[in-house]
Amino acid sequence: MKMSEIHKIAKEKGVKSFGKNKIAIIREIQQKEGNIPCFATDRINNCNEINCLWRKDCLNYYEKN
Repeated sequence: MKMSEIHKIAKEKGVKSFGKNKIAIIREIQQKEGNIPCFATDRINNCNEINCLWRKDCLNYYEKN
């Protein structure tokens, strides 16, 4: 997902995103939604959240690092 889309979602959720990286913004959005802030963590190895908005990016990021 492009950063512009992430910033838009953050704004809609009331998350301040200025000066933060992608991981920090997404984790704050996850927390704001009442979810575990797990983006780009090793939790992906046991993740069953198939419909997660961030899943594709999370998988790609985790595989690269």
